[in-house]
Amino acid sequence: MKTVKLIAIASLMQASLAAAALAAPVKIGFISTFSGPGSVLGQDQYDGFMLAVEQGKGKLGDTDIEIVKEDDQMKPEVGVQIARQMLQRDKVSIVTGVIYSNVMMAIHRPITSGEVFFVGSNAGPTPVTGKGCSPYFFSTSWNNDQLHEAGGELTNKMGFKNVYLMAANYQAGKDALEGFKRTYKGKVIGETYTQVNQPDYSVEIANLAAAKPDAIYVFYPGGMGVNFTKQYQQAGLSAKIPMLSSSTIDGSTLPALQEAALGAVTSSSYSPDLDNPANKQFAEAYRKKYNREPSLYAAQSYDAARLLASALKKTKGNVADKEAFRAALKAADFQSVRGYFAYNTNQFPIAPFYRVDVVKGADGKVAFATKGTTFERSKDSYASQCEMK
Repeated sequence: MKTVKLIAIASLMQASLAAAALAAPVKIGFISTFSGPGSVLGQDQYDGFMLAVEQGKGKLGDTDIEIVKEDDQMKPEVGVQIARQMLQRDKVSIVTGVIYSNVMMAIHRPITSGEVFFVGSNAGPTPVTGKGCSPYFFSTSWNNDQLHEAGGELTNKMGFKNVYLMAANYQAGKDALEGFKRTYKGKVIGETYTQVNQPDYSVEIANLAAAKPDAIYVFYPGGMGVNFTKQYQQAGLSAKIPMLSSSTIDGSTLPALQEAALGAVTSSSYSPDLDNPANKQFAEAYRKKYNREPSLYAAQSYDAARLLASALKKTKGNVADKEAFRAALKAADFQSVRGYFAYNTNQFPIAPFYRVDVVKGADGKVAFATKGTTFERSKDSYASQCEMK
């Protein structure tokens, strides 16, 4: 009888421990840039994610979650330190966020080799898209090249025969111009890389003006975009040489640019005026909560939260069954604010890209207006190099 009682007690203890484990919140590490010139992008990214958490009353997919938030300072070495801390000390089950590709390149392998799920919502450097792909990494944004392949095709559609290219000198900048050149059919008459967070572009602007291109195409996210666009406008070139861009003039930089950005044409995965039910609900809620227009960084991170909610709901909060959770993520059973959304074999999105212009709205305020779809269901150029199924 004593043995039976001990067995019964042990069984009850095991059941209690199992129930406690099931009831424990799922820990999600949020890594982004919250200081320095890139902090506005990181804050948008975090705010988009947390809006979805708030709408779920602190849950994602009926599962309680706990957010561990850290600032990578846009420094790869800091990002690696944070990632290891999250895995070893905080015991997170999922990591999300990351704005900059130099940080993504540093932390991707430490996280995925630890078999922790990583849902990136912005940076998509080419090496992690193709041969360096991982079953534990999903993106809700794009491969870096892919964003600018849409930019090259948009430039074709606008009829510009020769262009001058400029970008910041880091992984995403290099990917940007390679992606643009992959689809652009005209002539590139100049190509310049500038220092990350360079404040003064007067020399480069003088050089591009002397080249007399039909148009320029630039990639300067965050504060770099604000500085470059203002200096380009002050140089009197915005009325002479059309400026096309991606991730330069967007929801994170428009508040600082205002009329200096009028007339600019952008290639984007997102615009606040996209006409689909998911976006209408998201954009309205974002404006109400944060008193500003949502950027693509906020939108992509909101999608990341909704993706995680869909997977957690399918698995009833069980992230430990890695095959089941991966399958639930791959199903992408949620409505994206971008419109169509599905996963390619490398777990990067098949999704649309749009032409988005900076205009003056009916209320007299500077705003974004979608002017058409460049690609309906864009697939990145590196999925074939990824050996996953």
